Amino acid sequence: MATTSSTTRPNILFVFPDQHRPDWVGYDSDVPVRTPTLDSFLDSGVAFDNAVCPSPICGPSRASLAAGREYDTCFVRDHDADYPLAAPTMYGRLRDAGYHVMGTGKFDIQKHSTVQGIDGTNNLRANGFSEGVNTAGKWNAYGKASDGTPGDPYTKYLADEGLLETHIDDFAQRRDDSLAYYEGIDIAATFPTPLPEHAYCDNFVGRTTAELLRGAPADQPWFMQVNFVGPHNPWDVTEAMHGWYRDPDVMFPGPVDATDRFPPDKHQAIRRNYAAMVENIDRWLGQFLDILEERGEREDTVVVFASDHGEMLGDHGHWYKQFPYQASAGVPFAVEGAGVADRGLVDAPATILDLHATFLDYAGLDPQVVDPAMDSRSMRPFLSGDSDVDDAPAQGGPREVVYSGFGSWRFAFDGRFKLVRGFDPDTHPRETDAWDEHAVRERLRTEDPLLFDLDEDPAETTDSSGTEPGAVERLDEALGELRPI
Repeated sequence: MATTSSTTRPNILFVFPDQHRPDWVGYDSDVPVRTPTLDSFLDSGVAFDNAVCPSPICGPSRASLAAGREYDTCFVRDHDADYPLAAPTMYGRLRDAGYHVMGTGKFDIQKHSTVQGIDGTNNLRANGFSEGVNTAGKWNAYGKASDGTPGDPYTKYLADEGLLETHIDDFAQRRDDSLAYYEGIDIAATFPTPLPEHAYCDNFVGRTTAELLRGAPADQPWFMQVNFVGPHNPWDVTEAMHGWYRDPDVMFPGPVDATDRFPPDKHQAIRRNYAAMVENIDRWLGQFLDILEERGEREDTVVVFASDHGEMLGDHGHWYKQFPYQASAGVPFAVEGAGVADRGLVDAPATILDLHATFLDYAGLDPQVVDPAMDSRSMRPFLSGDSDVDDAPAQGGPREVVYSGFGSWRFAFDGRFKLVRGFDPDTHPRETDAWDEHAVRERLRTEDPLLFDLDEDPAETTDSSGTEPGAVERLDEALGELRPI
């Protein structure tokens, strides 16, 4: 079988689960989750220990990646906006460069108004894909099908299997209308789904991905983005998955600065289900790598694992995302495969925004020629070993500072110090005047900043702005370069 050459343009497999927090990986010894496939990336590639997303919420984070632009200019500020169909995307640029561009699962860049349709092709070609299956997220799929009518490929599959009503009844039990959505939707529900293994949501995404990979063209390079819908809440694991971290019970670190909303045993139950969803995704990652071996393409494919954002899991009394804490804005980020140097665990700051330019670079394009306004920077020189951690970004080294934002807050992070402006720890980001541009600018300019020293205070519980004025000044300057305040 003909393959692409790793010395020219490699295939790209991008596994991109939803809401996977950065510390829920096996190579983090404090969290006993099992991710053997991902752990193996450290033996032959690189993992970034201080990676962040451009915005810790699905639509804006994914729009930033598609556009190659930071949160403020990515077209999508929240879930009430769609990525413009006429705007260029990373996917269209890859397709125009000769890649066969595939995708599965939850895309979410037109989250506000898109109806996936039961065949899952809606907007895929307009967004730059050659083929794929566009499914809804967990709660969107349930909402679309709650009247018994399938609204996306996954619920269509359940209907064909005679399981849609079972799924709807299960999710109805998990919903708790007394909770605001951003504080979780019945986050306490940890009982297993009654669906059989083959009908579980991420197993459906895994199978559709495997089918597309096996049918990928052999005469041109290909790109595949796998958008698993887990480990996003609700914590609806299968019966088998429910037992993976029970009998005997595996004990996880409890939430940082938690409220008394749930007792410790409930937090453990939630975290066991979350870990099971992560492990199931890692299992699929291993199966995808096996398919590459079968096709003779393992050495000719760059494999990237990351997430759109994290999950608070009760830290600081919060659930879901949207916060500047690392549990929410941080992500796992690992790369291995064709031409990737063995660097192990790297603590330099990184952002998934840079995947846009990196993928274009692998496709033989100059990102700055393609779009001079692009914020994304290629990481290929560093990944290939042609530059080092100490090299300036202009010479292909890692960034010195990375950014994230949502609503009224923004942060600049150098791998140790994180400067946050516009955020009140006692107020949820959605409860501020986050969508009034004048008010946001005023908050960023006038409110006192927070500074977290993640080396000394990884839980981000103590403001160090009063004792580290040099870090405040340096990161304020960096934040001002991103967005004048």
